[in-house]
Amino acid sequence: MTDDSEYNDVNPENDTPEEASTDSSADDKQDDMLARLVAENTDLKDRLLRAVAETENLRRRTDREKADAANYAITSFARDLLGVGDNLRRALDSIPADADLGEHARTLVDGIKMTERDLINMLERHNIKRIDPMGEKFNHDRHQALFEVPDTGEEDGTIVQVMQTGYIIKDRLLRPAMVGVARGGKETAPAGHVDTKA
Repeated sequence: MTDDSEYNDVNPENDTPEEASTDSSADDKQDDMLARLVAENTDLKDRLLRAVAETENLRRRTDREKADAANYAITSFARDLLGVGDNLRRALDSIPADADLGEHARTLVDGIKMTERDLINMLERHNIKRIDPMGEKFNHDRHQALFEVPDTGEEDGTIVQVMQTGYIIKDRLLRPAMVGVARGGKETAPAGHVDTKA
């Protein structure tokens, strides 16, 4: 037979109530500490992911602002320069086509034409392009209507006169084209409409 005293040492039922409560209290403390550490770890991971995402967003925004600054930094200067180009064009348009110019005046006119051409080429090198919308449909995003022209024979909303050319820089509007728009011209039949008067 075996001696029961051997098993009494390892049998948990034989522990005194004080020893069992101490062990369960220690286990509870360890479980609480583990739960706190897991929660803290989860919170720190969440904060880290948010910080990384915020840093990435800041980097993207900074890159976009840097690109915009490089692309559109000359916007103010370009707007001012457009006035010079407008004045050159007005000077050329003020000369009657059938005018008999002397040698000096012809040289002056040729110089103004070359200056205007150089200005337009310089603007295009900096991605500033002219909007010459004659004959196009009016577009609120690129044109500014100054007046309506009745009975032009053109479809309503067609640009029939350009008072001032517009410009875009890259993909943004620098200055809208100032235009006159047809009114009371050709009527367009709505889709699916059949003309029964023919």
